[in-house]
Amino acid sequence: MATLLYRLGRFAFRRRGLTVLLWLLVLFGAGFAASSAPAPPADTFSMPGTESQKAFDLLEEKFPAAGAEGASARVVVRAPKGQRITTAENKKAVAALVGDLGDNPGVIRVTDPFTAGAVSKDGTTAYAVATYKASATELTDAQHDALDKSLRSGRSTGLTVEAGGDAVKVDTAMSGVGEKIGVLISALVLLMTFGSLIAAGMPLLTAVIGVGIGISAITALGSTLGLSATTSNLAMMLGLAVGIDYALFVVSRYRSEKLEGHDRQEAAGRAVGTAGSAVVFAGLTVIVALAGLSVVNIPVLTKMGLAAAGTVAVAVLIAITLVPALLGFAPIRVLRRRDRAAFRSKPLSARRRRKAAKQAAKQARRHPNLGARWAGYVLRHPVAVLLVGVVGLGALAVPAASLRLGLPGEGTMATDTTQRKAYDMLSASFGDGFNGPLTATVEGPGAAAAAKKVAQRFAAQDGVASVTPPTLNPAGDTALFNVIPTSGPGKAATEDLVRSLRQSAGGLENDTGSEILITGQTALIIDFSHTLDKALLPYLALVVGLAFLLLMVVFRSVLVPFKAALGFLLSVGAALGAVVAVFQQGHLAGLFGIDQPGPIVSTMPILMIGVVFGLAMDYEVFLVSRMREAYTHGATPAEAVVTGFRYGGRVVSAAAIIMISVFSGFIAEDNDLVKMMGFALASAVLFDAFVVRMAIIPALFALLGAKAWWLPKWLDRLLPNLDVEGAQLGHDPAGPPLSSHRPKRERELTR
Repeated sequence: MATLLYRLGRFAFRRRGLTVLLWLLVLFGAGFAASSAPAPPADTFSMPGTESQKAFDLLEEKFPAAGAEGASARVVVRAPKGQRITTAENKKAVAALVGDLGDNPGVIRVTDPFTAGAVSKDGTTAYAVATYKASATELTDAQHDALDKSLRSGRSTGLTVEAGGDAVKVDTAMSGVGEKIGVLISALVLLMTFGSLIAAGMPLLTAVIGVGIGISAITALGSTLGLSATTSNLAMMLGLAVGIDYALFVVSRYRSEKLEGHDRQEAAGRAVGTAGSAVVFAGLTVIVALAGLSVVNIPVLTKMGLAAAGTVAVAVLIAITLVPALLGFAPIRVLRRRDRAAFRSKPLSARRRRKAAKQAAKQARRHPNLGARWAGYVLRHPVAVLLVGVVGLGALAVPAASLRLGLPGEGTMATDTTQRKAYDMLSASFGDGFNGPLTATVEGPGAAAAAKKVAQRFAAQDGVASVTPPTLNPAGDTALFNVIPTSGPGKAATEDLVRSLRQSAGGLENDTGSEILITGQTALIIDFSHTLDKALLPYLALVVGLAFLLLMVVFRSVLVPFKAALGFLLSVGAALGAVVAVFQQGHLAGLFGIDQPGPIVSTMPILMIGVVFGLAMDYEVFLVSRMREAYTHGATPAEAVVTGFRYGGRVVSAAAIIMISVFSGFIAEDNDLVKMMGFALASAVLFDAFVVRMAIIPALFALLGAKAWWLPKWLDRLLPNLDVEGAQLGHDPAGPPLSSHRPKRERELTR
């Protein structure tokens, strides 16, 4: 692989004008397609194979009129303090509001709260439901604006008027503050790392181009493939972070190759052949992990994973083609100012390169950099470093044992939104469970009598506030009624009630001869979270197993991938524990702008596992590949660790800081999933890069010594040689194969 990428890097460097032109055409083409595409749909959840989804499908079949109804807005009105909504003056104001809502474009029906019994017992609050012909994703801006105008008109009478429901517009677009903060910090880190404005700007430029292409493609295909705005948010977050890091690795390796005396084109080829190989491998692990989300069989999760994987793929392609092309336009100016003068003349001869390399190595031993000094400290105190790292991450992971999954709703929105205000008003006046009703369906030949019996039994159960009278379909074979819990949606008591009702339904089915199903938005969310909870450990095992196999092929070792997989588990556990402590238990909630702690967004843990897996492999490959390269060329195990940190420690640290800053910037967003994902990924990168890869892994290398590189002979013959560290580039890529030149140390690794 290194040889192929070496040639690709040389080609992109040599034909830099053509390469840049092609990428610009792709960017403008994707942008044009996105600008002419319809708006992306809202998030929808379907759960094939669950009881909730089965009941929804039944309602579509048996109650076609109800199923054909579109979006709805539940408008909540409250009388001024000290008054009742039932006074003549307030009833007149409510009637005017109902009439105004009925005149809005697309509205087919509005219920009158006084005739529908939608008035609270204390007489202070009522609600009306406006039903639209179109679905929520089909509502136009004019219809949303008309609804907002009606709400303002109602408030002008002195009433408190708020609205919830899927007909109320939800602003899912990100403010842009997160990515701006991340890009700014990334620019500062890159400038400090490279000491060159051009070198610092190159990864930022290529990352922005990659994100632009990825997001534009998602937007262009959004309405066709059902890709929501949240999908774009996740792809932007991930694409920006990996795009900067991947370009950083290639530019850094190019500078290193230039300092070793290679000519410009050769340095670009070697940079792509070595660092580019690691980028391809690391990107592939992220892509496979995200694409693997499809095995969970949840459509929305599959779309999010595939869209984000596509953006990562674009970042990889840009790193191995556009980055070397841009290096061709500034091959010397990407170096530090003090290093430029030596490379304005012709390249060094092979003898002078060897001499320069020996002098550089001698200088490095005399004046080791921070990475080499840290590696030396770990090598001297491996047991202490290992214990502190493992115990510390283990302690952070403890809160993860109380993980509770759920989905964001109107009750978790910001307190200044009309949806949240309407939610709180209904909870206060009608009970917590009013915002999360359950729907029971009864299908059978005697549906009317069976539904009546089931409703009576359900009404007597603990946790049920009330039950509505059953409604029969025209055919008379299916009935439905609502069950209002005493607890609100997202509460553990509501989840227990759903389980209890379903258990009772099992016994009632035998008595009534009918099929009884429990559904509703609350039940669907519970089933969604339960399905993801069950899939979490199998998916984690799949990802860890994949990491083990891939790293075994890359490093031709059994213990190296085993250590990497264990470190990955520690990182994920600690990050998940931090998320639970902050977002579920409420520790430091005010610091992170969390209005109301609650269940962890169901999709977050499994998405985090997929993303962190790829990022962890990033740091593992870039650090350990340098160690293996040194070891195969005769260095002792301890010397190999120091060499890996001398050349890779600074770059990996910079990459991790960039990742952390990019992800941390998204904590400022209002979107629950984006905020939580930003915090989770920033925490995971912090733990994985600076605790696992920088401390635990070198400590294990120090304890294992040469045994860390052991591989059985029979397995060595079976595994393909990917040459991620670019060993073949030590010779002419067109010359004899590596096997005839392989150093003695490398030939002895399997003995």
